[in-house]
Amino acid sequence: MKFAVGYQLPRPGGESLVDIVGEYRTHIDEVYFPWLDMPSGRSPLSATLDDDMAPVAMQQHLEADLKAFREMGLKLNLLFNASCYGKLAFSRTLSNKVRVVVGHLADIVGLDVVTTMSPTIAKLLQTEHPGIDVRASVNMRLDTVRSLRYVADLFDSYSMQKECNRDLRRIAEMKTWCDHEGKRLHMLANSGCLGSCSLQTFHDNLVAHEKELSEDDDAEDDIPALCWQFYRDPGHWVEFLRNSWVRPEDMHHYEPWFSVVKLATRMHANPRKVIAAYVEGKFAGNLADLLEPGHGVLFAPRVFDNSRFPDDWFEKSTSTESSPETDRYYADVLERVLVDTAEST
Repeated sequence: MKFAVGYQLPRPGGESLVDIVGEYRTHIDEVYFPWLDMPSGRSPLSATLDDDMAPVAMQQHLEADLKAFREMGLKLNLLFNASCYGKLAFSRTLSNKVRVVVGHLADIVGLDVVTTMSPTIAKLLQTEHPGIDVRASVNMRLDTVRSLRYVADLFDSYSMQKECNRDLRRIAEMKTWCDHEGKRLHMLANSGCLGSCSLQTFHDNLVAHEKELSEDDDAEDDIPALCWQFYRDPGHWVEFLRNSWVRPEDMHHYEPWFSVVKLATRMHANPRKVIAAYVEGKFAGNLADLLEPGHGVLFAPRVFDNSRFPDDWFEKSTSTESSPETDRYYADVLERVLVDTAEST
């Protein structure tokens, strides 16, 4: 099993992702990245920087890093995965912009994959760039064979809805169909989002317009995120255990279905920690620190001590049964793994 990691510009005084990826090169298959001034499924590329980098300098830095990844033999995955393009969603303007960006990158480094939520972009790429793997975004919430079949003419590969991660029967069904149809199935291992979040669509749409909102004096100060409010109540902390993340120690169980697994590192404050944990298949520390978004600050001074999870965690957490016994199990695990920082091993 190898991993796909998300690109970020180096933070001031921080490590370059090129250096981190180079160290773990044999375990990484792909680097995914957004284009500079286009909406995507996360905040703009410059959001991790403490000070502004000029657009020209940012593009030069990104392109130099992409060339370095290519020299390592890695695949490159361009993200056009915004959930909303506003009035441009079905426009020649957006199509022409996609053509320009894809053409430019194909000329300077080559492209292997484009991930998108847009059927318009997917169809354009299938028609004009048949050599590129057109991949359905995880935020399309593809969760059944039927949902895959509906868009089979648009996509070569699919990022499975993250809430399917613990439903092994459903994964097996989708993988069997994909194999039969010559498609590929991918999963995201370390999402920190609430499972089946009621406001995901609302939040994804806001994020797609984050650059516009940041320049609008009439916009509210903060983009609302349900999870940050939800976890402020300690009575809700058990729900953290019910989400879609998979511990590094349990990734080997997924090898029959996935040869490449996506790690969320585009906005993570410490991508090295995430990559090292999943490559090594073990992690001693606060499990919340591996997720994106990371809600660790909301639980402080308590941590989810990854070393304290019971031996039957994978078996129990991948059971689709919902019962009072299951509820008791999660409550017992919470009591066991959520400890004061001083108690953590």
